[in-house]
Amino acid sequence: MPIVNRIGEFAEDMKTWRRWIHAHPELKLDCHETAAFVVEKLKAFGVDEIHEGIATSGVVAIIEGQGPRDENGGPTIGLRADMDALPMAERTGLDHASTVPGRMHACGHDGHTAMLLGAARYLAETRAFRGRVALIFQPAEEDIGGGRIMVEAGILDRFGISEVYALHNDPDVAEGAFSTTPGPIMAAVDTFRVQITGKGGHAAYPHEAVDPIPPALAIASACQTIVSRNHDPAQELVVSVTMIHAGSADNVIAEGAYVAGTVRTFAREVRDMVERRLGEIVAGSAAAYGVDAALDYERSYPPVVNAAAQVEKAAAVAREVAGEARVSTTRAPEMGAEDFAYFLEARPGAFLFLGQGGGAGVHHPEYDFNDEISPVGASFFARLVETLQPV
Repeated sequence: MPIVNRIGEFAEDMKTWRRWIHAHPELKLDCHETAAFVVEKLKAFGVDEIHEGIATSGVVAIIEGQGPRDENGGPTIGLRADMDALPMAERTGLDHASTVPGRMHACGHDGHTAMLLGAARYLAETRAFRGRVALIFQPAEEDIGGGRIMVEAGILDRFGISEVYALHNDPDVAEGAFSTTPGPIMAAVDTFRVQITGKGGHAAYPHEAVDPIPPALAIASACQTIVSRNHDPAQELVVSVTMIHAGSADNVIAEGAYVAGTVRTFAREVRDMVERRLGEIVAGSAAAYGVDAALDYERSYPPVVNAAAQVEKAAAVAREVAGEARVSTTRAPEMGAEDFAYFLEARPGAFLFLGQGGGAGVHHPEYDFNDEISPVGASFFARLVETLQPV
C-alpha cells in the first residue's frame, strides 16, 4: 500500500508513542498525562499553536499551511482523535500492557492518537497545503461525551473549522483497508433506568408486602414488544434490558427493584416513540401491580451521520493510500455509538473505519491495537489535508 514515504520512516516512532499511551490509560475527561504527552510531541514537531484544557484535558493544535487564506485564516480542516481508555482490566500479557489496574486501552484510542500525531509531524514538516489544519485530541469518548463538550466550547467556530474527519480501527476489517458509508453509520444511544418502590416484608407473608419484582419482570418483558410490535421492522432499533436488581435474601420481599438498559436508534421519530412507549409501560405496570415506578430516560450521543460529499472526498484519498479494492463506501450502519456525532451535527464530515486485520474485538480484555496500520492512518490524514486544501 502506497503510504507516504516520510510517514513510513517514522513508523517505529508511532509504535513507541502508541505503546506508551497504552501503558498509561486514563478515563473520561481526566486524560491529563496523555494530553501532556501529546503536547510534548506537538511542540517538538513545531506546530504553530497549541490550545490546552478544552473539555478539561482536550488539546487543539494548529498547523499553518501555504497560500492565500480567507478572513477566518482558512480553509481549515479538522482531524480528530480520541484519547481515553476504558475501566476494565487488561489480559493481554504484553510488555506494553496497562500499568494501571482496572484501566485499559481496549478500543484503540491509543492508536488513533498515535496516527494523528504521525500526521501532525509530517504536516508540520512539509506544509504542502493551503490554509491550515486543526488537530483535535479529545478526551471522554467512551463516557460523558467529550466531543459534545469540545463542540459546545466553540472550537469549530473559534478555529474556523469547515469540515471534520475521524478514523476508528476495526479488527473485523482487513489490515489497512477502509470502510465507510454516506448517511448514518453509527447509532444514537439512550439509557433508561426504572426505579420501582413497593413495600418490603417477610417472604412467608407476601400479602402483607407489595412485591416490586413482578412489575420489574413485567417491565423487562414488555420492553421487547417495543421492537416487535411498535415500530417498522425496516428501521433499525435495539432495546436491551441489561440490569435487573432486587432483593438481598431468599426469605425477604425487597422494598424496591431496579431495571435498566440501552436503546439504539437512527431515526428521531423512532427515538421519540421508544421514550413514549417506555413511559407508558412503566406507568401501566406500576398501576397494575400497585407500586410506585419512576422512569429516567437519558438521551445520549446522537447518530453518527456522514455527509455524502465528504465521504466521496475521503474515499478518494483512502483509495490513493490503500488501493481501489481496499476501500468500501457501502459499510452497513451499526448499532454502536460514537460521540464524533456531535462534530458531524455541527459540520459536514466523515467517519471511517480502518481495518486492523483480526485479533480480539474492541472492548475485549485481550484487545490490542495493530501498530502496522498506524502509517496507513497517518498517511490518510496527511493526504486528506493536502488533497482537500491544495496549494
